[in-house]
Amino acid sequence: MTEAELISACIQNNRSAQRILYDRYKRAMFTLAYRLTSDFDDANDVLQDAFLDVFRKLENFRGESTLGAWIKTIVVRKAYRKLEKPKIWEVVESFDENSLIEWGNSIDAEYLEKAILSLPEGFRTVFILIEIEGYTHRETAEILGISEGTSKSQLFYAKKRLREILSN
Repeated sequence: MTEAELISACIQNNRSAQRILYDRYKRAMFTLAYRLTSDFDDANDVLQDAFLDVFRKLENFRGESTLGAWIKTIVVRKAYRKLEKPKIWEVVESFDENSLIEWGNSIDAEYLEKAILSLPEGFRTVFILIEIEGYTHRETAEILGISEGTSKSQLFYAKKRLREILSN
């Protein structure tokens, strides 16, 4: 079944097609939700809420991006709303966004994942969106409702904090 056929069937409330769509994207979207929330239960809630929105709003999908990218945006926004508390952005006086940070020669993937999850929420969210998911600072700022400068500084300090964590 092509993506267009799958979308059409889902819009018509075909439960089999909806299951296929869910199965196709659930793992990647859960991983993203978990990375953003750092909590298994919250990630499951985000995944469920996101797919409810996907199926409710699928007729609004304009095809300007891939279906996966569209779903990913919904997941990111749901995760961010789940985490919304008093603002999590750390104030940064100044930084050099072009400075290179050396990560060292070898980093264990599991250790790196734990280090990322230990970052303060704002640092972690921006780091994941930009460095793992590939969003630009502009896109990240739009999704999170922050300025591009805040996105840049959060990423810079997330990398700096990761370096400190990984060097210990």
